[in-house]
Amino acid sequence: MQIVEKPKNFKKSIIDILKYCKSHLPIVIISLILAVIGAVLSLLWPNKLGDLTNVITNGLLTGIDMSEVLSIGLFLIVIFTTSGVFNYVQAYLMVGVTQKVSKKLRKEIATKINMLPLKYLDSHPYGDTLSRVTNDVDTIGQSLSNSVTSLISNSVLLLGCIVMMFITNWLMAITAIFASLVGFVAMFAIMAKSQKFFVAQQKNIGDLNGHIEENYTNHTIVKAYNGSALEKQVFTKYNKNIYKSSWKSQFFSGLMMPLMGFIADLGYVGVCVVGAVMCINGHIDFGVIVSFMMYIRLFNSPLSTLAQCLRSLQSAGASGERVFEFLRENELSDENSKTLKILPQNVKGEVEFKNVIFGYEPNKTIIHNFSANVKSGQKIAIVGPTGAGKTTMVNLLMRFYDVNSGEIFIDGNSVCDLTRDNIHNLFGMVLQDTWLFEGTIKENLVYNKPNITDEQIHSVCEVVGVDHFIKTLPQGYDTILSDNISISAGQKQLMTIARAMLQNCPMLILDEATSSVDTRTEELIQKAMDKLTEKRTTFVIAHRLSTIKNADLILVMKDGNVIEQGNHKALIEQNGFYANLYNSQFTNVGAEVVDV
Repeated sequence: MQIVEKPKNFKKSIIDILKYCKSHLPIVIISLILAVIGAVLSLLWPNKLGDLTNVITNGLLTGIDMSEVLSIGLFLIVIFTTSGVFNYVQAYLMVGVTQKVSKKLRKEIATKINMLPLKYLDSHPYGDTLSRVTNDVDTIGQSLSNSVTSLISNSVLLLGCIVMMFITNWLMAITAIFASLVGFVAMFAIMAKSQKFFVAQQKNIGDLNGHIEENYTNHTIVKAYNGSALEKQVFTKYNKNIYKSSWKSQFFSGLMMPLMGFIADLGYVGVCVVGAVMCINGHIDFGVIVSFMMYIRLFNSPLSTLAQCLRSLQSAGASGERVFEFLRENELSDENSKTLKILPQNVKGEVEFKNVIFGYEPNKTIIHNFSANVKSGQKIAIVGPTGAGKTTMVNLLMRFYDVNSGEIFIDGNSVCDLTRDNIHNLFGMVLQDTWLFEGTIKENLVYNKPNITDEQIHSVCEVVGVDHFIKTLPQGYDTILSDNISISAGQKQLMTIARAMLQNCPMLILDEATSSVDTRTEELIQKAMDKLTEKRTTFVIAHRLSTIKNADLILVMKDGNVIEQGNHKALIEQNGFYANLYNSQFTNVGAEVVDV
């Protein structure tokens, strides 16, 4: 059974959306005024049409007064034209406002993503976040464009119709209004019932987007493990959830239009019957019945439109909850007050971990009282079983996460006294998961690093061993990376290594940087790495011993603690955990599955 998420606060969500539009308030007010004027003008023509009917009816016996007919006709043309122009201008203005609001929302979401801690991105599916940027923002924009002015103008039109009907004939007005009251009661009952399904619909769309994004990104793994059937089952489950919530929300909201249509027809019948009786008894002219038929039409039209507006606002409310919930997420702490800054050219590269304790969850500590001293220019290898905390140490060093207690120092300066941007400028990174965006190879290599010459790019690529491959591509370094360009995982890794070399940072982090290349390519990369790491403090997380045997210091981690440390020779002589790990590479003996 599907659990339907209840709306947290529909009214607050709508108020948040309207508050968000306050910078466009003058244009919105002008648009609303034009909409109200257009609605008021629309209230004038039914009486004039009744007068025209009386002129024609009375003239059937004595002769039709064509000058009066022409006068009324011209008046009606002016009313229709003026009302149409006002409605067009207000619609044009509101479309501009809603598109600007949507643009601003997307911009703030994009800015917000960069302000969020890594913890949020690690704990939320990418597809759900993407859905908030696209589907939910589009829903808000469309609802504002279609609903706000329509809600006001049609409310004015509705109230105006009531007033004009009472002025024309109170008894027939009561007949029409009584029939419509039933529709209003039913409409609000349906709204209260269906809102939770609109919220569930938006959430389920986000869940499905997240699932699809994961599958498309990792479709090779799915195929290799014959997981298509399993993923199809998961997709079917998400699809059914969307079907259930969408079917219920659209069913309930879809009841509004036929209900309003039924009420409108009932109003026509009531007015015709009462009007016919009164006309026969001589209480009203036939023109009054014609006017009232037009007022019934005007009266029921805003009812149907209001039903659509309220349904659209329901979707906007559900989307607004998700968008503003995202925008209210806790951001990274403000670092504008920090004045300490280390320039990359002045960095020695001395790093100290002092009694570091950390856990991703408050009650689950995974780094227990970690301490280590790294001297300038040293190559530090971090090894240990999966889950020992190797990558976590890198996350803490880069301040992707802050330590629970203890301190980390760079050249004697606590990383907490430095801004995150400053710290990131001190490190070049090559990760196991390669990232290349859709752009030219050259743009990928010099990512966010200005003033790099073509000669520097070619020189680095030659050292890494990827220059020859790039030159075989159709446009060489100007080739745009896309699905049409076939690049192996190893070649992608080589490009990310070249990118790190071009950054020319004083310290390096290599997180299993050669895991995607073959042994021969690894030898070439290793030579490039040796040149790259000269006079640079380097942290290496690797599972191949060839990348760590020449390390100055090897930290052996297990269960969040450093259990052994020293160079390769010293650790082998200790005949401890590291020695067993090293020997298991050749004897296939080992009780644990490890990442060296």
